[in-house]
Parts: sequence; structure tokens; C-alpha cells
Amino acid sequence: MANQLDLEEQEQLDQIKHFWKQYGNAITWVLIVVMGAFASWNFYHYWQRSQAQQAATLFDEVDRAVQAADTARMDRVFSDMKDKFSGTAYAQQSGLLVAKQYVHLGKPDAAKAALAWVAEHSADAGYQALARLRLAAISMESKNFDEALKLLNMAYPASFDALVADRKGDVFMLQGDKPKAVAEYEKAYRLFDARTEYRRLVEVKLNALGVAAGPLDQVATAAGK
Repeated sequence: MANQLDLEEQEQLDQIKHFWKQYGNAITWVLIVVMGAFASWNFYHYWQRSQAQQAATLFDEVDRAVQAADTARMDRVFSDMKDKFSGTAYAQQSGLLVAKQYVHLGKPDAAKAALAWVAEHSADAGYQALARLRLAAISMESKNFDEALKLLNMAYPASFDALVADRKGDVFMLQGDKPKAVAEYEKAYRLFDARTEYRRLVEVKLNALGVAAGPLDQVATAAGK
């Protein structure tokens, strides 16, 4: 009986050896690939968390530099942010924040450079849209209306359509083109949610042009006047 068991065990052992000899290398490589992929996945997510934490720390430095209106420090830390963490949302937010302070400090060229970087490098359509809208505002301030309209005629997410229309209305108004200004303001008024405070501002602009804002069939425009 013992001999029979020994023979069965030997037969099973021989089958295992045969199986391993035939498929062992393939199984080993599959395990290596699976374990390698798992290790890479863990490392990637660790790297992402680490990048986000470092970018957040640097963003705090950007914010402190902005609050202090320290332009030299703003330049330095924003440059570091672009070099090290350009793919993070913190970099895009830093660009918008720095640009706002530059405008406040009367440095439009520096503001435009920061906003242009965000518009060009951001993978987020929302940040791109904000940067372009603010670039258009700076162009309007410098009376570069063609450049402003060029920026406003670019592709924007649908959620920005009302803001873009309002900004176009401002450009046309500054150019003295009242009919086009009214048309854009009316468009903006229709697109803004009725609960949005900004819609009230658009209504004020329309009223100043002799237009009674309201439902589409009640809007009396002064476009032809």
C-alpha cells in the first residue's frame, strides 16, 4: 500500500515537473510583468501625491509673494512652479493669481506673459478660458481692440458663452459700434441664469444704451438708433 502511494506521489511529482518544464518560464514572466505593473502603479500614484504636495507648498509661497506685492519673489517662485509643476492645477492657479497682481501693480506686459503661459500650457479648458478672457481685458485697456476680439473669437467651453458675449459687447461699445454691442449684450443677458448677479450688470449696460432687457419677445433694442 505504501509502495502504491509512493508511486502515485512520484507520478504526480513527475507531472508537476513536466508541467513546470513546459510552462514555467511563461508563468514566471507573467508574474514578473504583473508584479512590475503593480509596483509601477503604486509608484505612479505615490509620485502624483508627492508632486501635488510639493506644488501646494510652492503655491503657498506664490500667494505670500503676491500678498506682499514682492515682484522679484513672484517672478522667482512662479518660474519655479512652471519649471517643476507645470502639469498641476496649482501652476495654472499661480499664473492667474500672479497676473492679477501684475495688473494691480500696473505691469500689463508681465500680466500678459503669465496669462499667455496659462492659456498655452493648461490642459484644463476652464483655466484656458479664464486666461484668454483676462488677456482680452488687458488688450481692451490698452485699446488693442482687434487683439481683444481675436482672443474672444477663440473656442470656449459653453459655460463661458455668456461672459464672452458680454466682453465682446464691451469691446464693440468702446469701438463705438452700438448695434453690435447691443446684440452681444442681449446674447449675454439671455445666456446668464436669471439668478446670476452678473446678469443684472448686463441689464444695466443695456439700459444705458436705451434697451429694455426682458423676455425675448419683449426686448426692444436700440440697435437701429
